[in-house]
Amino acid sequence: MIIWVSIFLIIPLAGIITSHLEKQSKIKHEIIKDQLELEKLKHENYLVETDKMRLELEKMKIGNSNDESKFKG
Repeated sequence: MIIWVSIFLIIPLAGIITSHLEKQSKIKHEIIKDQLELEKLKHENYLVETDKMRLELEKMKIGNSNDESKFKG
């Protein structure tokens, strides 16, 4: 009798635990997916900022060379 009661309690409990673990797994998957997307955006932003800084530096160099040619001329 006790064995049957134990079986009827263990089976639903195992189902609840399994369901919980599956939900946890799905949540972790979504978190990792979001983190990956964030890292991609950070990388794209880094590339854009680097390109912007390069263009500003070139602009400054051109401005400086124009100023130097005015003083020499």
